[in-house]
Amino acid sequence: MDSVVTKFFAEGAVPLFLAPQAGVSESPFRRLCRRFGADVVVSEFVSAEGICRKNERTLEYLRFDPAERPIGVQIFGADPATMGEAAAFVHEAFGPDFIDINFGCPVKKIVKRNGGSGCLRDLDLVARIIQAVDHATPLPTTVKIRSGFDQETRDPVRIGRVCEDAGARMVTLHPRTRTDMYSGRARWDEIRALKEAVRIPVVGNGDIRSGADAARMRTETDCDGIMIARGSHGDPWLFAQARAALSGRPVPPDPAVEERFRICLEHAENAIAFGGDSERAVMEFRKHLGWYTKGLPSGKHLRQELFQVTSIEEMREKLQGYLDRYLVDGSAVVEREPELGRAVVVSG
Repeated sequence: MDSVVTKFFAEGAVPLFLAPQAGVSESPFRRLCRRFGADVVVSEFVSAEGICRKNERTLEYLRFDPAERPIGVQIFGADPATMGEAAAFVHEAFGPDFIDINFGCPVKKIVKRNGGSGCLRDLDLVARIIQAVDHATPLPTTVKIRSGFDQETRDPVRIGRVCEDAGARMVTLHPRTRTDMYSGRARWDEIRALKEAVRIPVVGNGDIRSGADAARMRTETDCDGIMIARGSHGDPWLFAQARAALSGRPVPPDPAVEERFRICLEHAENAIAFGGDSERAVMEFRKHLGWYTKGLPSGKHLRQELFQVTSIEEMREKLQGYLDRYLVDGSAVVEREPELGRAVVVSG
């Protein structure tokens, strides 16, 4: 096993991974999740064809800050030669800690080009892609898979063994099929079966939305690591809660509304600074605003306001306006200092 991957698991603790998520796992969010306890982060998935064409927007997805290490870059594609060429370029130009291959994305526009989980219809192709990437760089090659393309091809153990034999140093399993998309419950028993079948580390992924979920996945599957995806949306503190639960410590509560808004604004400011184009960055950040405000009283009205903002100043104004209404009309009794985010809940 490669020393870089071994290091993730060397201390005996179960490492927490931020999943590669298109439009979500940008550098500012990765850094935020690292601060809250993510041990390893992975980039948004990036097209191998776009990399080889040196597409400017595609190459933007590959940028990362040294503070994000250890970091993997995830690539997708269906042509082994192109995947190998893309991996070599990523290694030489950006130098991540590992290259991850996307065999899990269920999105139609990716699958119709045989990328992502579309590759699972041809395990010989899966093996050739892994071999091409592994031979192209000295970096560890890892993979993220689903349990199969559909129910008829559902066989995560076979898929995992093919990946291991082809040279993968770690496999992450989201135990749903492509046709499942995100419906139903992830079948964690398949993570345990894969863990028992292969020698490389197995990372479990799917339905982690609380610290308790992370501890339960570890107990039920004996997985080597845990990857958090959709549960992190608007909840980067989930990593701290997961670590506490895995360590047997009391799980910290979700932050109060004021602190949540302060984290949201920090995230937005970093996204604007990283993106360069302020207005475009704010528009792309709107989805995060939806997630940070989920579950709040009158949250729907707040989101309607936030989805119209075009600047950080407007964003701050809308959030402060909500806090002012919340402090007056909400059930929580608070004391607050003048600046946004310095409120302290006394009782509720």
